[in-house]
Amino acid sequence: MDKKVRDLAERLLSRGYDDLPEREQRVLRRIAARAAISRNINVAFHERLTFGQRIADRVAAFGGSWRFIFLFAVVILGWVALNAWILAVPTDPYPFVFLNLILSMLAAIQAPVIMMSQNRQAAKDRVAAGHDYEVNLKAELEIMSLHEKLDALRQRELVEHFARIEARIATLAERRP
Repeated sequence: MDKKVRDLAERLLSRGYDDLPEREQRVLRRIAARAAISRNINVAFHERLTFGQRIADRVAAFGGSWRFIFLFAVVILGWVALNAWILAVPTDPYPFVFLNLILSMLAAIQAPVIMMSQNRQAAKDRVAAGHDYEVNLKAELEIMSLHEKLDALRQRELVEHFARIEARIATLAERRP
């Protein structure tokens, strides 16, 4: 198997196996073993998430949704209506200092949580891009291998065809006086 992988590296990439990066070595080993590059990046990535990371992703998903925007607008409008018009003695009179404090605290907590989720998504995208690179490299190397096989087949057919032509010419030359 090791010899087969080294031959593939020399033949397809024109480089020694040991000179290749680990990713390309892994792809060559899979080609030699006829193994597919099949792994679900989403499943593999989500299996490694901690409880806190899962919560952060859910908070980010909810905080970036229309449902959150509409719900938040209703809460703010309700707070303003309650304190400006409905209550005789408002708990937070205009200019709504307590509401501003709550909004600031929410933003201070929500922003880093959303950034954590975005950073994780960026890391997941990098893993997916690496996987795509491996799949594309394997496909390209398989196509190169197929081209070699077709070229060898054509070469053999041409040799056989010219041998038949030479045999006919020799037969014709023998018949001539």
